[in-house]
Amino acid sequence: MTDQARWKATVYIGGLAPTVNVESLQNAFLPFGEIADVSIPKNDAPNSMEPHRGFGYVEFEDPEDIKDAIDNMDQAELFGKVIKVSAAKPPKNVNEGLGSKTALWEQEGWLAENAVSEEDKVAAERARAATEDRSEDPMQGLEGLDVAGPRQE
Repeated sequence: MTDQARWKATVYIGGLAPTVNVESLQNAFLPFGEIADVSIPKNDAPNSMEPHRGFGYVEFEDPEDIKDAIDNMDQAELFGKVIKVSAAKPPKNVNEGLGSKTALWEQEGWLAENAVSEEDKVAAERARAATEDRSEDPMQGLEGLDVAGPRQE
């Protein structure tokens, strides 16, 4: 399964109690489909008494199972705390978007969105040249009109 497909089959669970572990999270979400992986990120703070960071991910075998998991478990109580369950978002690439060390116009995503073909450049230059040639007064030819509004035919 590709990384993109894996993220489409994964739910994010926030607000986990400190007593929740991988096994208990797997057991809570097992009724909604076959589970491929469960992860609860460890707490990086050295002085913290919390065993994890308070959130986790459950990856299902079938991407359609996440709908049932979200519908049934969002705002549910797990180990005395109300949890938030939503579709997981893929992690941001540190080399993309604002805040990266690469200029925005040099990033592949921006280039793919804003690339202009040579044909479009030529067509735009022709249109610009055509408008510059028409430097005549737009009010020319209106001298004979004595009534405002569209011409009567």
